[in-house]
Amino acid sequence: MQTGTPSGFRDILPTEAVARERISDQVKECFSSHGYLPVETPLLENKAILERGGHVPSSPFQLFDADGSLLVMRPDITLAIARMVSGKMADGALPLRLRYNAPVVREESTLSGQPRQFTQLGVELVGGEGIDGEAEVIDLLAEALRTLDVPAWRIVCGSVTPLTALLDACSPNEEFRRHVLELVHESDLVGLDEYVAQAGLADAAVHALQRLPRLAGNEDVIDEVDDLLDDAGIEPELRGTTELRALVAELTDLSSAGTLCFDFSIINSFDYYTGVIFKGYAEGITAAIASGGRYDAVLESYGLSGIAACGFMLSLERLQEVLGEQGESGVVAPGVRVAERPLRIAIPKGGLFKDTVRLLARAGLPTDELKDVGRKLIVPAGDVEYIIVRAQDAPVFVAHGGADCGICGSDSIIEAGVDLVQLTDLHFGGCRFVVAEPAALMGAAERAYSWRGTVRVATKYPRITKAYYERIGQQVDIVQLHGNIELGPIVGMTDRIVDITATGTTLAENDLVIVDEVLECSARFFAGPAAYRSDPRIRDLAERLAASITTTKE
Repeated sequence: MQTGTPSGFRDILPTEAVARERISDQVKECFSSHGYLPVETPLLENKAILERGGHVPSSPFQLFDADGSLLVMRPDITLAIARMVSGKMADGALPLRLRYNAPVVREESTLSGQPRQFTQLGVELVGGEGIDGEAEVIDLLAEALRTLDVPAWRIVCGSVTPLTALLDACSPNEEFRRHVLELVHESDLVGLDEYVAQAGLADAAVHALQRLPRLAGNEDVIDEVDDLLDDAGIEPELRGTTELRALVAELTDLSSAGTLCFDFSIINSFDYYTGVIFKGYAEGITAAIASGGRYDAVLESYGLSGIAACGFMLSLERLQEVLGEQGESGVVAPGVRVAERPLRIAIPKGGLFKDTVRLLARAGLPTDELKDVGRKLIVPAGDVEYIIVRAQDAPVFVAHGGADCGICGSDSIIEAGVDLVQLTDLHFGGCRFVVAEPAALMGAAERAYSWRGTVRVATKYPRITKAYYERIGQQVDIVQLHGNIELGPIVGMTDRIVDITATGTTLAENDLVIVDEVLECSARFFAGPAAYRSDPRIRDLAERLAASITTTKE
């Protein structure tokens, strides 16, 4: 008889529950001591109302109530609190200081290894004045991390204002603006470079758009933001840098201690955040333990204009992980301090291996140990440690903390569908994805589509295929195969294939002709978001790799 929980959900047994309670109580006491009062919102929300506040991730956890309203299990607490404040607390005295401790539910693939339910501990400050609101909540986050004795923590700040001001000034159209924000949100800095370089913008605007999401450091980086935007002709009062300097002035103790820094790669969710964004990181964990920012537009969408709002949430599960609170449900204890171990790089075996080793050697990394790997899976080499994996697995290893950074084809990154920062196009391993069909059946796919309403496609790459057909506006039925996909249309199982080709020889030998281009791919250097923002060795390696590529071209 089965007694387990649904995938992505779990029971929490007494030992772990006690640990979670202890962490929650410490955070609660910290928040309460600064006047933050508790609120609760329902687990189910009206989806249409929640979506007025911002984008709600697609979720299967939906149902219709007896009145026919579509309800969704809350994926976010801030949207629910903004809805509550606008409807029930709008006439009260400001500022409002609210705190919460509540579970949220988000969809994850059953094969992703990620939980679907987790608990957020957070605060919302509604009606704060100027930059004082952001300073208050960031200082409160720092106090909570100190109270919990989180090891080697740091708060990383950025702001959406410099980028949105730049786009307001230089975007040739709304589609350009939307796509740039999408690329930055997805941390695809390589795709961003390529896209803006082809847009016909002024050189200063191109340089600013490419450089801004890569800026990081102490408060001096604010001067770099100003320099970029000044060259691009953005007026000082529109840049958001005045607010960032005021924030540093309010948080001098954090800044001087090195626990407050800046990194503009964190900016995201542009339909949600309207100013400062910040995240909390700690060594030995693969994701942020806290995230927050200013979100005035959410309140405005609920009818409360001109009111500042700022808050953050702490992940209880990630706090457990970084504090080593294993409990009885097996939460992983933290690993070795980053500074005490080599930099872990995921290296793709197979066709990309030789070019990868050559490039690493040109960048000054030790590679003699890679000359005869044999069956080794981990290859120590001084200050680095190479993790030898299939190219398709490299993104997953990095996303889940098995490596800090890695190299693979951009197609493998797309197919993995995990959270990564794509840093550098390495200019080798080039290939292209195409749509092909039997030459003898040219036109049959269109005729079938006209009555069937869908095209049947065989492929090894379902994410790439799905994205392509969404882009061209056609319904697709994907048949995923792992080899000899050319057989799909030949034996009548599918209409077409989507596959990689270099010369087209294999297609021609099987009487297949190309009917459309899907995308071009090449090898990329990438990193896990937490590792990239916590370990300066990764940023240094990205710069060395880029310099090596430039030197080779010259």
